Amino acid sequence: MKTQESDPSTTPVEVKELPTSRTFFGQPGPLSTLFSVELWERFSFYGMQGILLLYMYFETERGGLGIDPAIATGIVGAYGGMVYVFCIIGGWVADRLIGSERAMLWSAVMIMGGHIGLALIPGVPGLIVGLLLVGVGSGGLKANVSNLVGHLYSREDPRRDAGFSLFYMGVNIGALFGPFITGFARQEWGFHLAFGLAALGMALGLSQYIWRRRELPADVHTVPNPLPRASYPRWIAGTVVALLLVGVLLVTGVVNAGNLSTVAVLISALAAVGIFAFLLTTSKVGADERSRVLAFIPLFIGSSAFFALFQQQFTVITIYSDTRLDRDFSWGSFSWEMPIEWVQSINPVFIIVFAPLFALLWTKMGTKNPTTPNKFGVGIILMGSAFLLFLPMVTTVSVPVLWIAVILLVATMGELMVSPVGLSLSTKLAPAQYPVLMVALYNLSVALGTSLAGSLARFYSADNEGTYFGVLGAVTIGIGVLMLLVARPVHREMRGVN
Repeated sequence: MKTQESDPSTTPVEVKELPTSRTFFGQPGPLSTLFSVELWERFSFYGMQGILLLYMYFETERGGLGIDPAIATGIVGAYGGMVYVFCIIGGWVADRLIGSERAMLWSAVMIMGGHIGLALIPGVPGLIVGLLLVGVGSGGLKANVSNLVGHLYSREDPRRDAGFSLFYMGVNIGALFGPFITGFARQEWGFHLAFGLAALGMALGLSQYIWRRRELPADVHTVPNPLPRASYPRWIAGTVVALLLVGVLLVTGVVNAGNLSTVAVLISALAAVGIFAFLLTTSKVGADERSRVLAFIPLFIGSSAFFALFQQQFTVITIYSDTRLDRDFSWGSFSWEMPIEWVQSINPVFIIVFAPLFALLWTKMGTKNPTTPNKFGVGIILMGSAFLLFLPMVTTVSVPVLWIAVILLVATMGELMVSPVGLSLSTKLAPAQYPVLMVALYNLSVALGTSLAGSLARFYSADNEGTYFGVLGAVTIGIGVLMLLVARPVHREMRGVN
């Protein structure tokens, strides 16, 4: 180990020895590789997700598959929710079988393969192959890439937080330009070329990663908790049985395109109940830790409610942008129609602008920071209020793009109060013996909310949008108010964690 001394008056801190001395904005050089692969993965993920619903419900003469919109939104919700469920599987594979580095590499390969499938395989078969590969691959990459970033630093390295901030900027840059570029390509040249651009983006990130992966520290290749060889047959048999069960459910029609989002809701909810039950009953969790797990239950419910509305960007708001938004811009003799998908780039713009300001605000407030339950309550209320902002435009034939931007601004303010705060809290409330399970619970809250976003979307139509947005907005505000009312006892049960 070598040391870095930023101030002669302070004690030197340990800086992790890496195979390269290259730096990236003052950070370890390999951060640029992980920054790039995550940027391009988010570019491909959100670029594909931006056109996915349109591809499913557009008529065949418009290049789509002609799937009923209610079924299509359910599939999008189920797919989005299962990505977060696959995070748990990806983390397990890394921890028990092949390590984070190889798990991330093969996840990226699967993502690229999925986009290639969507681009080259026509019809429903291409949709199935593409969503399976991208869904499983995205879950695996999401579960491991942040862990690889953490391995670039010692725990005492003062650059650590700044490195993660720089890394997450890559996430939002990819999320910004993905729908922007693939949406334009879809409008000008069709769906399959747009899917091909998503594949190309992932290929660029993967190529840089393969080129530079040797610069990563040696410990990323280790398996933290190897599965004993004697246990392999049992796990293989269990996996085969699970896959056969899924096959039977699909063949018999018990699970079908019309109820996929409901199934994803049930899987997410049952997995969460199982993890909560385990953490609350195991003898390896002490009294204070058990109290913190209990405190996380209302926060789990609040997070799920938040994402049930927030993730409708990819379901209801996509349909709304297609059918209700005035996307035509004219200047004299020039006329241009904004691609539907560009609406999905609005949220990342706001994140890039406001996330640093929120971080500065929380830092400045110090010990006067609102508690996490209070932040959750305010964030959930903001999300419900964003849905109520649809109501003034119910009777408007063509809704201005600026209005949807205002709605997404309010939703983004709510996101910044819930999403990064919830992820951080899950690591702080985690029992010492089971830190990964608490992060898994947070991901399951997003999975549950995302799946619900697909299930709820089937009730939306232009004829009932006032009722739809009004009821969901009011109920969500009610949940936020309830969160504020229980904030003090929940915070007390967190036993010293803020």
